[in-house]
Amino acid sequence: MRLMPKSLAGRLAALLIVTLVVAQVVTFALFSGERVSAFYSAYREDVFFRLVSLVSLLEETPPDLHRRLVATTTSGNFRATLARRPAIGPDEASEPRLRARLAGAMDKAVEDVRVTVSGGPWRGRRGEWRRGDDDDRRGDRRGGRRDDDGRDNDDRRGPPRGPPWVTASIQLENGPWLNATAGPPPVPPLGPAFLASFLASAIAVGAVGALGVRWASKPLNKLADAADRMGRGETFEPLPESGPRETQQANIAFNQMRERIDRFVRDRTAMLAAIAHDLRTPITSLRLRAEFLEDEETKEKVLETLAEMQAMAEAVLAFTRGDAESEETRPTDVTALVESLVEDAAAGGRDVTFTDSPAVTLACRPLSLKRAIGNLIDNAGFYGGKARVAVEREADEVLIVIDDDGPGIAEADLERVFDPFVRLEGSRSRETGGAGLGLAIARSIARAHGGDVRLQNRSEGGLRAVVSLPE
Repeated sequence: MRLMPKSLAGRLAALLIVTLVVAQVVTFALFSGERVSAFYSAYREDVFFRLVSLVSLLEETPPDLHRRLVATTTSGNFRATLARRPAIGPDEASEPRLRARLAGAMDKAVEDVRVTVSGGPWRGRRGEWRRGDDDDRRGDRRGGRRDDDGRDNDDRRGPPRGPPWVTASIQLENGPWLNATAGPPPVPPLGPAFLASFLASAIAVGAVGALGVRWASKPLNKLADAADRMGRGETFEPLPESGPRETQQANIAFNQMRERIDRFVRDRTAMLAAIAHDLRTPITSLRLRAEFLEDEETKEKVLETLAEMQAMAEAVLAFTRGDAESEETRPTDVTALVESLVEDAAAGGRDVTFTDSPAVTLACRPLSLKRAIGNLIDNAGFYGGKARVAVEREADEVLIVIDDDGPGIAEADLERVFDPFVRLEGSRSRETGGAGLGLAIARSIARAHGGDVRLQNRSEGGLRAVVSLPE
């Protein structure tokens, strides 16, 4: 399945959307990192503020209220306990700056404050925590820790699930250690606002990109249409040499190319027509001189040769005639045109029939097209003995199919017969009197319409000529 759009506007819109997605992903990654960092910093400050406040309360209240204060403080990801030993060993403490801050805020010595961040003495897999202090392990095996008044201060619920983010041990004035842990802060998700913003941006960028490319590609569409019309031989006004620089340069180059091609075709046609026309005078002069020959046999051969030369000159004139350039293109019922040609050929004694075909209207030069199809019908009727003609519509083109029952043509000669003045031996011999320009004229006219003529031998015998014209 092909996902890439075919149009330039669609492709650029898709490219813009992909670029937007990549930019949003990068922005999201950077924003998320900054957002999480800021949230963690604020959360850490909140944890430390709670520690400072809890230590201040514990040191200002009687010991019999300590357990209740600690239980009240423990909630969510924050857990505090009182114990005879610290949860952090002397060698395990880290974060000297945080220790100094906490010690200063609590008016304690740095040795009485121990802090680790993102791990520390709380190790193990998720949900399988163990403390790093040997004495605390023994206390856990005995069923829990006891504070300095001998009461069990362990909470059977255990610490929060997941690795602790901050662990702190603080020496209180009255003797016990306050051990506190805080899990990672629950960073709130971005929510639907971010998704809505992203979708709105993608839709806006895609729509603006598609409209912008559609506007920018209009000159390209006009250029493509002009090239197609030029291939069909239609007449049209030169493209406007304005707009963006690239479009202006392309239109100027196209107009110059068209002018050069037209000039070349006109010069070539005029030269060939002049040569063919000027040959008439010496041929006529030679024919008059041949009339004075006394040898009848020689006279007859000379006149026959001059007649052949005259026919070739007339064929060249027909081949170079400027019908294709002077005739205007107009909508034409191609089916009716072909049917009228078949009727004319049948009235002239040819065994040609027309097969019922759908009505097809095509923009073309009817006189030129009539001449090309007429040549093919005459060839099929004369060389094939019997011919059948039909008009078909296939995909985006119109086909005019002409079948005959003749001997066909050798495969090697199917293309060569389109060359001017080429005449084959056998059924396509010089005895027909043709100059070998009929097929060349037919193909030239078809290609001037943007189509073509091709020949192929039929499996059941005979030759098939197909004229293809774009709709």
